[in-house]
Amino acid sequence: MVLVLVLGDLHIPHRQHGLPPKFKKLLMPGKIQHILCTGNLCTKESYDYLKGLASDVHVAKGDFDENTSYPEQKTVTVGQFKIGLCHGHQIVPWGDMESLALLQRQLDVDVLITGHTHKFEAFEHEGKFYINPGSATGAFHPLESDVTPSFVLMDIQATMVVTYVYQLVGDDVKVERIEFKKSS
Repeated sequence: MVLVLVLGDLHIPHRQHGLPPKFKKLLMPGKIQHILCTGNLCTKESYDYLKGLASDVHVAKGDFDENTSYPEQKTVTVGQFKIGLCHGHQIVPWGDMESLALLQRQLDVDVLITGHTHKFEAFEHEGKFYINPGSATGAFHPLESDVTPSFVLMDIQATMVVTYVYQLVGDDVKVERIEFKKSS
């Protein structure tokens, strides 16, 4: 069992002060092996917080990140899965299925992780898996009036990814389970 934390669009301290306390309680150091972040951490302090949760942290550059050395896109292999990571502001129109599929083919990945819209999504398309973890802090987005804080935990097991979506709805953390099996 390999646990991968997928999150992004924190916008700390510009749009939010920090992660919701209920999320912080769930994210304990030593439990997670990898972190994939879609960007907009904004500050070194946010990166350092993630580094305290897991030593293997990968970040794609968001349009509000102070660190200019993050790559625009990145591929990471975890187990048998090749995973692509991109913030998503480069995908036009934002969140568009055909544009996402084009990036997935260019990166040649099994799983494509993007952000920017601050809205959680996970779906299968043409035998590949797509995840947008949403905004971990519930940060304001100009096109979304009601942003639900969310993050994703992927449990990678051989040819299957079991995805757990954590969403803070009101005062409750709701968890949804989604499975993706890699085709041979």
